[in-house]
Amino acid sequence: MLILGIESSCDETGIALYDSAAGLLAHALHSQVAMHAEYGGVVPELASRDHVRRVVPLLRSTLENAGKSLADIDAIAYTRGPGLSGALLVGCAFAEALALALDKPTVPVHHLEGHLLSPLLSSDPPVFPFVALLVSGGHTQLMKVSGVGAYELLGETLDDAAGEAFDKSAKLLGLPYPGGALLSRLAEQGDPARYTLPRPMLHSGDLDFSFSGLKTAVLTLVREHQDDPDAQFRADAARAFQEAIVEVLVKKSLKALKQTGLQRLVVAGGVGANRQLRASLDAEARRRRFRVHYPELEYCTDNGAMIALAGCLRLQAGTPAKPAGAFAVQPRWPLMQLADGAAAC
Repeated sequence: MLILGIESSCDETGIALYDSAAGLLAHALHSQVAMHAEYGGVVPELASRDHVRRVVPLLRSTLENAGKSLADIDAIAYTRGPGLSGALLVGCAFAEALALALDKPTVPVHHLEGHLLSPLLSSDPPVFPFVALLVSGGHTQLMKVSGVGAYELLGETLDDAAGEAFDKSAKLLGLPYPGGALLSRLAEQGDPARYTLPRPMLHSGDLDFSFSGLKTAVLTLVREHQDDPDAQFRADAARAFQEAIVEVLVKKSLKALKQTGLQRLVVAGGVGANRQLRASLDAEARRRRFRVHYPELEYCTDNGAMIALAGCLRLQAGTPAKPAGAFAVQPRWPLMQLADGAAAC
């Protein structure tokens, strides 16, 4: 079974071909970062128009690299939500139109389920069940994952997610868009002992998160040093921020493993690429003797491969593909609706 995956939820256009027997055959990705950097953030209208420009060339490139043709495709998976309405509509409309022309079924996919399952694309894939730390964009969640669609929410952010806190704190430190990754690199040059920032909800007794107060603490620190904001200050402040957020993520993940009795942790989403987070979790895994899995770095950001994989796994799990033609997107779509019995389509 050959699945075409299409991702267009925000500022990356992703296309992939996933074979149920051979695995990922090829994928292509275009990032709009350079285009949006001029405006200091994603401009939804520009994002939608760029998806329109990129999707056909990326599809042609992916088919060529895989040595496949449109006729070889058995089903088309695409991101239905959550995300930007216009961006989602581009991918959805293209997928449904192509499926109608080819007389193939479609599989609408939840963007976060794609991230959640993306470690299965790695060279060391996890097996069910596992605890998942999902840290993608505006989402920070801990889940017990027993299988495809079998998700139990253990804890989630009550306000700013980890990724949002990274981006907002980077902006406070004067870093250009996209700031989160730049803050992480800057933190590697910082002194971890110079500043100490709060660890929100670290001792709350539950598995929920809150990072808006951490962002406020960065703002206070910046204001206190507004007369001497040298490069080393920014590096030390970035390190203090990252130390705080990593400690919270790691300790809450350990608590989730203990609470569920599981010995396997999966980390997915953009923040999962953070090197300090990975190093801290790897150290705890060696000390406490549990397994930790990450997607390959190229699958941490939004990509078509995770959508093709999720679509394939959904079909294998018995979710019926739907006839092409009728479509709708869901810019707001809680992942737990899938666990409540609502099919991906």
